[in-house]
Amino acid sequence: MLTLIHREFTVDLPLDAAWHHLAQIERWPSWAKHIKNVELVPAGELTASTRGKFHLANGIKSEFRMTELNPPHNWKWAGPFLWLRIEYDHCFEAIDRQRAKLTWIVRAEGVGVALFGRLFGMIYNRNLDRAIPNLIAEMNALKR
Repeated sequence: MLTLIHREFTVDLPLDAAWHHLAQIERWPSWAKHIKNVELVPAGELTASTRGKFHLANGIKSEFRMTELNPPHNWKWAGPFLWLRIEYDHCFEAIDRQRAKLTWIVRAEGVGVALFGRLFGMIYNRNLDRAIPNLIAEMNALKR
């Protein structure tokens, strides 16, 4: 698989609180403005069989299925983009009792991954440039 994105950032929340906040996928539009809404099956808390669909602000729909769930350390899900398979890994690590490091890794495989995967990565990186600061602010505000 080709790694398209590797982002690390720190939040001022303990590991479990950071996991709990980010695992509320249906609330992601509060900080990820490129997401209009989220459908999860089953709704609510993540499970090993969770699948879902992001309705993006540009009208595109992005589907995913959970492939790995290891609370509170990481979850992975995967979904299609054109004829590629895109894998999203969300990792959590305690820095100390009050802070956590989040690492997001996006990988792709399939025909044309060198071209279309890099294109996808460029677009997604721009969305993350705006979304991650919003998420950090939202999570840090929970501690106040």
